[in-house]
Amino acid sequence: MIDLRPVVFIIGILLIILAIAMIIPAIVDVAVGHADWQVFAASAALTFFVGALMVLTTRAGWTSFSLRQAFLMTNLAWLVIATFAALPLAFSGLELSYTDAFFESMSGVTTTGSTVIVGLDYAPPGILLWRAILQWLGGIGIIVMAVAVLPILQVGGMQLFRVEAFETDKVLPRAAQLAGRIAFVYVALTALGAIVLWMLGMSGFDAVAHAMTSIATGGYSTRDASIGYYDSAAIDWAICVFMILGSIPFVLYLRAAQGRPLVIVEDSQVRWMIMILAFGVLSVAFWLYRTGQMEDPGDALRYAAFNTISVMTGTGFSTTNFGAWGGYAMSILFVLMFVGGCAGSTTCGIKIFRFQVVHATALVQLRKLLQPNGVFIAYYNKRPIPERVAESVMSFFFLYAASFAVLALGLGFLGLDFVTAVSGAATAISNVGPGLGDIIGPAGNFAPLPDAAKWLLSAGMLLGRLELFTVLVLLTRAFWRE
Repeated sequence: MIDLRPVVFIIGILLIILAIAMIIPAIVDVAVGHADWQVFAASAALTFFVGALMVLTTRAGWTSFSLRQAFLMTNLAWLVIATFAALPLAFSGLELSYTDAFFESMSGVTTTGSTVIVGLDYAPPGILLWRAILQWLGGIGIIVMAVAVLPILQVGGMQLFRVEAFETDKVLPRAAQLAGRIAFVYVALTALGAIVLWMLGMSGFDAVAHAMTSIATGGYSTRDASIGYYDSAAIDWAICVFMILGSIPFVLYLRAAQGRPLVIVEDSQVRWMIMILAFGVLSVAFWLYRTGQMEDPGDALRYAAFNTISVMTGTGFSTTNFGAWGGYAMSILFVLMFVGGCAGSTTCGIKIFRFQVVHATALVQLRKLLQPNGVFIAYYNKRPIPERVAESVMSFFFLYAASFAVLALGLGFLGLDFVTAVSGAATAISNVGPGLGDIIGPAGNFAPLPDAAKWLLSAGMLLGRLELFTVLVLLTRAFWRE
């Protein structure tokens, strides 16, 4: 039997933090005289009570934390947080069902950005800020998980980054210190983003909300038209920069601050990401210009850059209905949904380093075919790739494809059309936000979908955000054996 006390204790602490976060939108609603402050206050009280009860009843009697407990804690933490974070949404003036509220909450904490809310331009400010806070907390949560938990759990090849994160001659010696420094960088980038967007013409409220969701690569906006509402090239390019900054491993920012400013551009993950983004942006811009959809090359580059970066980084902002751009543009954006950014960032998807590992492994296999007796070694960032890492990455690719197929089939079984089912599965497991087509594309949202589809998509978001293995291991019989 797994000792649940340490798991319950940590989740209790996280609920207390969530309750404190609920006070912020309550204060905002009080300031503008909106009655939803009472909903946030009541939700905060209930969440704090449950969290404190969990902490007080489990604070003693345990001293260690096992591998099984770590897997269980990671899953339950995201699930419980989404459950309680949905309370203000469910009881607010928006009159959402709990299914819709949970979907919105899960989309927030997993930084997916899919939404069921219609009329964001007229929504209470507390709700708009709460959505941004959920994505902001989810963004920093996934960074800490990527550098402190997943390498230890050896999930999907993430053990490749274990030495980089915790060796005594690297960055910082202890996980707590590392998390604290990363949080400082995260807050600093968010503050910088808010100042820049405010100076470029956004209101103070909108600037803060969009800065939080840009750095978190989440994509929740305060407007139904997303960033397209502002119709500003300067704002578009600024958010492009912050989406990319959120997609870079945050450990690299710490190294840059310690006197190695070129470490970011020297990292192979970052270079691959920039090259893939450049190819996607330039090819989509050329397509828009060649097909006559945009006569000005500058506009073609601007709209292609923003929406391509938003899709690949899993942010989910939009400035126009890119689902109407035609065959090639939709095809490349659909493919880029799966790519994602760098490991150790706020982004989602398969991650760049896995493509690098597969590329290096494939090259070695090709050389072995030509020289069967030769000895060839696959490298990542100038280091040999351990065989266990290569096997883990290959398994991740298989499970990713299988999970995507199951989600798409499930959505199709529930009555969704082909484009909605396939792009919905892709956007959920890759935590992107909008899908393709008229229903869940950039010009629509997920409100029309049946409740069963929303629960299935919520499961897909959690599965993708926790890197598949973390969730699927709980479904094995061996996990629950003594």
